[in-house]
Amino acid sequence: MRGYDRINSFLPDELILEIFRRIHAKSNRDACSLVCKRWLGLERISRDKLRIAASCKPDALTKLLARQFINVKNIYIDERLPFPLPVSFGRRRGGDQPRFLSVNLPRALEDEETSSHSLSDAGLIAIGEGFSKLEKLSLIWCSNVTNAGLKSIAENCVSLRSLDLQGCYVGDQGLAAVGVCCKQLEDLNLRFCEGVTDAGLIELAFSCGSTLQSLEISACTRITDLSLEAVGSHCKNLVTLSLDSEQINNKGVIAVAKGCRLLKVLKLQCINVTDEALQMVGMYSSSLELLALHSFQRFTDISSRSLYAIGKGCKSLKNLTLSDCYYLSDKGLEAVASGCLELTHLEVNGCHNIGTKGLESIGRSCRNLLELALLYCQKIGNEALAEIGRGCSNLQALHLVDCSSISDDAICSIAKGCRNLKKLHIRRCYEVGNKGIIAVGENCKSLTDLSLRYCDRVGDEGMIAIGQGCSLTHLNVSGCHRIGDVGMTAIARGCPSLTYLDASVLQVCNLLLKKGNSFIHSHNDSALNFW
Repeated sequence: MRGYDRINSFLPDELILEIFRRIHAKSNRDACSLVCKRWLGLERISRDKLRIAASCKPDALTKLLARQFINVKNIYIDERLPFPLPVSFGRRRGGDQPRFLSVNLPRALEDEETSSHSLSDAGLIAIGEGFSKLEKLSLIWCSNVTNAGLKSIAENCVSLRSLDLQGCYVGDQGLAAVGVCCKQLEDLNLRFCEGVTDAGLIELAFSCGSTLQSLEISACTRITDLSLEAVGSHCKNLVTLSLDSEQINNKGVIAVAKGCRLLKVLKLQCINVTDEALQMVGMYSSSLELLALHSFQRFTDISSRSLYAIGKGCKSLKNLTLSDCYYLSDKGLEAVASGCLELTHLEVNGCHNIGTKGLESIGRSCRNLLELALLYCQKIGNEALAEIGRGCSNLQALHLVDCSSISDDAICSIAKGCRNLKKLHIRRCYEVGNKGIIAVGENCKSLTDLSLRYCDRVGDEGMIAIGQGCSLTHLNVSGCHRIGDVGMTAIARGCPSLTYLDASVLQVCNLLLKKGNSFIHSHNDSALNFW
């Protein structure tokens, strides 16, 4: 600009603030704040979210942040997060060193004594007093906070809509205060809140249950059916319920099914719940769209119960997960297929009595299926996936883990019938080899994510077909010892957009590096993984 600042001279604060609000990447927001003092102040005004690691004196940090960021509405604190040590605001360290946004605690705050490096009630009080506009607060495993801190939040942040208390040892008094003060509360997470009992949750349901839309309860040993009866009576607008408890029985689930007619998402891991409860869910929860059943040993295929009721009553069901439900069989899956024609996502995990016939019915009836996951399903054979290939042409993702009866014929059927497939993950399916993967390469031109972990019959021929037919961004061939330099060279030449590669347990040369591919991400902080 030849020494003249045309941006600050012409643009009003309101316009710059609007620009900042449209910048979503934190690194870019931080960079903007370093341009000049005006931009630093405006960026602080526009910032509405904070993410804090509950360590390195978080109580002092929250006090400082409350003075600097006055419009924050969303705070996420996770005690498990490591505390970053960025470069300070000061002058550059050397001519080419970039500067990063950081918050330097004043010496007065640094010298404050704290009982530990965990967030305490003092920090919560600072949040409550400093962020009165707060709408969403997440306190993940902040084990030092108590009822006193939660009361301060409730009394000062009356606009709170979402509260996540996972792993916090708060009790009934704090929860009751939230119910009394936060009349707009919509989302509440009580996972691993061992201090909460029926008294606290009942009081909250009575006080603000009319606005509550999402409730998650897990490992709360002192919450029983009494709480769920209160939820059923007072939380008429509840949309999402997740329960993981050994103390919950049929009575509580039935109360929710009868009272919360708007329920769309139900996730249950309750070993004492039986067919009777699921029958009531099917009868009363006609709006249900997602149902997840985990580790149920008391669900069967008795006539007019269990999945029969779901198939008959939940016509809007789109997502179904059945995990470790040993006594469910093909009959239950057939009932779902005949009634839930809008099903788009199905996961069957460790349900050893569900076999080929049940999945065939899904292929014949559920034409809108987009994602299918079959994990540890030894009885499901090739003909089941052949029916999926014939009937579910819109399938975009397929996950197969330890399905010993699935072979190349099944993969060929999927490849020819589901040409829109974008993700294919196969692990330890030892009958799948080059024939099936070649068919995928020839037919599934939209495939971008392929994982073939420990499919040791897949070799270079399969990789050549994939390289010629698909533009992969993610590839995992860990444990596929028949894949060598030829196959990996074909991938390098045919998939220039590849960003993730796991080739561990392979004896190949790093020929991919010669192609200049840009690897940018992986779970091991290195997108290229060779052992």
